[in-house]
Amino acid sequence: MSFRAAVITFPGSNCDRDMAVAIEQVSGSAPLRVWHGDADLPDGLDFIALPGGFSYGDYLRSGAMAANSPIMRSVKAAADRGVPVLGVCNGFQVLTEAGLLPGALMRNASQHFICRTVPLKVENAQSLFTSGYEAGETINIPVAHHDGNYFADDETLDRIEGEGRVAFRYAENCNGSRRDIAGVLNAEGNVLGMMPHPERAIEPAHGGTDGRRLFEAAIKAFA
Repeated sequence: MSFRAAVITFPGSNCDRDMAVAIEQVSGSAPLRVWHGDADLPDGLDFIALPGGFSYGDYLRSGAMAANSPIMRSVKAAADRGVPVLGVCNGFQVLTEAGLLPGALMRNASQHFICRTVPLKVENAQSLFTSGYEAGETINIPVAHHDGNYFADDETLDRIEGEGRVAFRYAENCNGSRRDIAGVLNAEGNVLGMMPHPERAIEPAHGGTDGRRLFEAAIKAFA
């Protein structure tokens, strides 16, 4: 089995290498590296990752400029075809700004950058990303963000809650996110955005391995 993944790099990405290393360690195959200015994705992808960082220096709004990069047209088309797309931290911001996920990521309620490991509650354990967890399970994943405060209006929140599209919640809300939401799925379940960094929790040297199961689940879904 050859797992064919791609990691997108934007100007200001700083977790793209972390993401690439995590995917290679779990899948055994090094992901392809794709520059934001490329018009097309490589053929035959099984997985696309949008990493953390500060694309375009977070100018305008975090992820707003990256959402209009040439490569995002191809990412949207791939998502529409059912290719799994994972956006972490800045990648989550990009996915919301691109309209692939509902809501927006705002400045943390504390107005401070937050960098620590936080407990998450697994809300949906049936998606291709989360099937390695148990519903209601608490896992520990690092966060590192200044604009991770998830916001959506009540109607949108009620809809995504009712459709089971909340993937993770903060067991201890660290940034003010509405309804403690830490990760959201699209309606089809093949796009996941989350602020915590699973790629930073895949081996014991990281202090925990709870993030590894997310990548393992995605690979299992491909197999």
